[in-house]
Amino acid sequence: MDYDIIVIGSGPGGYVAAIRASQLKMKVAVVEKAEIGGICLNWGCIPTKSLLKSSQVFDYLSHAGDYGIRIEGEVKPDFSAMIARSRGVADGMSKGVQFLFRKNKIDILQGKGTLLAGNAVEVTDNEGQKKTYSAENIILATGARSKELPNLPQDGKKIIGYREAMTLEKQPRTMVVVGSGAIGSEFACFYQSIGTQVTLVEFLPRIVPNEDEEVSKQLERSFKKMKMSVLTGSSVESADTSGDICKVRIKTPKGYEEVAADIVFSAVGVTPNIEGIGLENAGVKTEKGKVVVDDFYRTNVPGVFAIGDIVHGPALAHVASAEGITCVEKIAGLDPEPVDYSNIPACTYTSPEIASVGLTENAAREKGHEIKVGKFPFTASGKASASGARDGFVKLIFDAAYGELLGAHMIGAGVTEMISEMVVARKLETTAHEIIKSIHPHPTMSEAIMEAAAAAYDEVIHL
Repeated sequence: MDYDIIVIGSGPGGYVAAIRASQLKMKVAVVEKAEIGGICLNWGCIPTKSLLKSSQVFDYLSHAGDYGIRIEGEVKPDFSAMIARSRGVADGMSKGVQFLFRKNKIDILQGKGTLLAGNAVEVTDNEGQKKTYSAENIILATGARSKELPNLPQDGKKIIGYREAMTLEKQPRTMVVVGSGAIGSEFACFYQSIGTQVTLVEFLPRIVPNEDEEVSKQLERSFKKMKMSVLTGSSVESADTSGDICKVRIKTPKGYEEVAADIVFSAVGVTPNIEGIGLENAGVKTEKGKVVVDDFYRTNVPGVFAIGDIVHGPALAHVASAEGITCVEKIAGLDPEPVDYSNIPACTYTSPEIASVGLTENAAREKGHEIKVGKFPFTASGKASASGARDGFVKLIFDAAYGELLGAHMIGAGVTEMISEMVVARKLETTAHEIIKSIHPHPTMSEAIMEAAAAAYDEVIHL
């Protein structure tokens, strides 16, 4: 065999799996047809955070007077410079992963990887040259791509996906964003904050529909305060791209509406990349568009594994990384703990940010829990007031019988950095009493966690 492990795909699942395998003294190669680091690093998580930071700085400067700072002249966003910075950040991170590959003696096989029967992978390079490599174990980590709606086919110019949304040549004056999950909401927030008039369309009754209902309501209020048009319970029926401007026909609860937009951005989710990777060659089983695996990511074919967006579970970078580590440690003969999908944090980097883990209030009630709910608004937080970031709250849900933390839901400035405390608390089966009695530093945004826990038990001090 040429390798102990060949990984197809170098995204946050693939490259993390490869590095962990190397740490465990295995000979490893990674097959990648595009940029090292995959979608997340090059076209998703990282460059979008760069764009959102640019819009945040613009917002700060636009409101400098609120902080006692006078800026002479007009503050203007430089769209092309924002895009260029974002690409530079992504390129730097990609080079960082390449360095880690060299450091860990991981071979990069540049080209398209196709699974063959008998523990082999065929790699086709850019010139069409094919070469076959063998491995004891093969890990499929091919990720996902932007999902297309049948009535909204992407042309890459007027109807676009996330790749084009972060590389537009010029800033659109108007934009319709279809879908209000993390991707749609983040881009809607970015473009609206730098002066594009955004219409956000969500099919379900509320935006960020996977979040707690109160979080959804708060984000919608914040978006409307930015002058964004938010249409819930609505769907884009068609988009006429024949003229200079897209004519977008939207079905709303009040009837049909036509919106003119320079760009229509389709953000209705992702589709797993399971086609053309040779699953049928090896007889790998799929179900509902995803590869079927067990708790340790073994497929039905011995020696073939799958992780990340192509298997069950949420399509998140940190989930793919955890799956990659668990998978490799199992291959190495260690005894890893299966990934706990009930304790996965989700973050949305809008302004204000959203972060959550565990059950929403409605889900906890539906599961039959008798619950105690504590909520602490940032309007009562000294640090939030001093920072000029009073929108939002921390909401904690506890099982009334045992004090178990069932769910944590936050919306506000910097809450994506606060949610880890709740993930660890749930992992350690921490009770409400223990959170209340854990002294949090003052003044911080994070002390809202302690206050929210206290609020659930009528012990809150600052409300």
